[in-house]
Amino acid sequence: MELTNGHHYAIEQSLLGSTPIFKHKRRGGISSESPGDHSPVITVAKKQEQTHNKLQRALERNILFKHLDNDERSLVIDVMYEQSYVANDIIIHQGDKGDHFYIVDHGHCDIYIKKDNNQPPAHVMEVTAGGSFGELALIYGSPRAATVVARTDVKLWAIDRIAYRTILKVTTTYKRELYERFLENVSILSPLERHERVCLADALEPCSFKHDETIVRQGDPGEIFYIIVEGEVRVTQNDEQGAEIEVSRLRAGQYFGEIALLTKDSSRAATVTSVGVTKCVGIDRQRFNRLLGPCMHILQRNMDMYNQLMHLN
Repeated sequence: MELTNGHHYAIEQSLLGSTPIFKHKRRGGISSESPGDHSPVITVAKKQEQTHNKLQRALERNILFKHLDNDERSLVIDVMYEQSYVANDIIIHQGDKGDHFYIVDHGHCDIYIKKDNNQPPAHVMEVTAGGSFGELALIYGSPRAATVVARTDVKLWAIDRIAYRTILKVTTTYKRELYERFLENVSILSPLERHERVCLADALEPCSFKHDETIVRQGDPGEIFYIIVEGEVRVTQNDEQGAEIEVSRLRAGQYFGEIALLTKDSSRAATVTSVGVTKCVGIDRQRFNRLLGPCMHILQRNMDMYNQLMHLN
């Protein structure tokens, strides 16, 4: 899912106000481990819009960053810092321990791989503006698999493994806590134990809807339960004459489609349409049951609620 601007700000504040420590800086910055307590000290440097958009496009093309939402990628961009090399400089050397990922801002880099000690390194590819290299260093501390040399003067944007992992840890923790709070307010799920809510929070899938897009339609089979994270939806029902009547509006933190978790034979009681761009998280009945067992068994912990919901259905 993608976080709202407010959520993005809250995450950044948690980064700035916690250990690991994130610091703001107008330009540049280096991520490192503090020598005293070994907590990472990471600089947050907002980029100009043109630079930000360029880096965003580069990250979207890289398989390692495809699973991140826009706000997580924005945080990665905020902690990236500049590095410059002149022609013929060795940027990374095959066999050295890797701990940085790079995006080329401008210039040309050549990648060489040495397979046989008796032969010179083979040129395997070039990387130009918008290209990237070194992403495996963010996951593994393994030796570099290739040597990268600046063919021309180059400017790079870099991020190290510590900063990358810290961002993922903080954003994952924040989202889990946010989703848990949302789930606590879902009456059908109130019998869940906390560890079950945590499990469910981790399983929620992001989804985004453009303005005036129908999310669920009255009468259709119900399969997915949704929580609104950002935006607003309009809930309508058709009267006996078939006229569409608006019955409510739902906003961030509210939910719909919870009866879909009860039975595969349920149908939607209303049509839900996005108002503006709306971002939600959701889970279908099949995945819910795989995680926690049939929802009706959970509801039966509270028989009054179970009977009330089955009556409504």
